Amino acid sequence: MYIQAGSVRSGPVISTDFYPTILEMAGLLLKPEQHCDGISLVPLLKQIGTLNREAIYWHYPHYHINNPYGPFGAIRKGDWNLIEYFENMNIELYKLNSDLREQTNLATIIPTKATEILNMLHAWRTPIDAQMPMPNPDYSP
Repeated sequence: MYIQAGSVRSGPVISTDFYPTILEMAGLLLKPEQHCDGISLVPLLKQIGTLNREAIYWHYPHYHINNPYGPFGAIRKGDWNLIEYFENMNIELYKLNSDLREQTNLATIIPTKATEILNMLHAWRTPIDAQMPMPNPDYSP
């Protein structure tokens, strides 16, 4: 496989795409059961096509010292990025091609778009049996 030096392709990819990409580049069979969230980047690398992916999803249902935002889920669909915070169920929606630094939350300005993308995020969580955070009954603030 020849890849043009210095070539650039646009579009979001995620680290889970590396494993299926390496398998395909090595001529090995893809194992979708092992990389259900990733797809091969070979069409981009060979400059022979695009990725057949509707969106990229994140599910982070727990607390971590390096994550000041708490549990959340997110979806990147084209130029849209939606974040759902599980503590208070707040939604943030950003149009990345005009607001790359995510400064203007459009969730209340364009509620139909926020609902559309939020429904995609919720629908994705069901078949993967994503675990949601549960309140700790022993916690007393």
